[in-house]
Amino acid sequence: MTAIILNLENVGLTDDQFYRLCQVNRDWQLERSAKGELIIMPPVGGVSGHREADLITDLTIWNRQTKLGIVFSSATIFRLPNGGDRSPDAAWVSLERWQALTLEQQEAFPPICPDFVIELRSRTDAMPPLRDKMQEYLNSGLKLGWLVNPQEQEVAIYRDNQAVEIISLPASLSGETVLPGFVLDLPIF
Repeated sequence: MTAIILNLENVGLTDDQFYRLCQVNRDWQLERSAKGELIIMPPVGGVSGHREADLITDLTIWNRQTKLGIVFSSATIFRLPNGGDRSPDAAWVSLERWQALTLEQQEAFPPICPDFVIELRSRTDAMPPLRDKMQEYLNSGLKLGWLVNPQEQEVAIYRDNQAVEIISLPASLSGETVLPGFVLDLPIF
């Protein structure tokens, strides 16, 4: 099953209405693009769910040791500065930036772009929408992002103000200055 995309550009769905729509449809994974599209994401299968859990686990272990920020799962929707409401497969926000939000902002859809995201392509995902999503993150202030593509055995590395770098798997990815000391070893899938 692929994602269903509804054009809501001229409908005028407010931030509050989108939030309420998500709350009354908790069984659906919804996102909203900066272009005004409502995206209904299909559930992932066992293989993708396991891979996603491994990525979040590695990021969480590093973060528990460093205590530099907050880790989020794919269930979290971030209200991006460019108008999109996006849910990365794994995300991290620096502690300083997270603590600058009010408790109310933290409890709803946080109005912040993560410093770091991982998007994991599942078997049914098309690449153009994932690339667009990564660009939305960059346009909103993302510092580092990894688009893991098991189907092509590669990872696209997104950095602020730099060209996208494509590397082949297996690979050891560095968190660079965004996640100091974090290294993610990705096998051939």
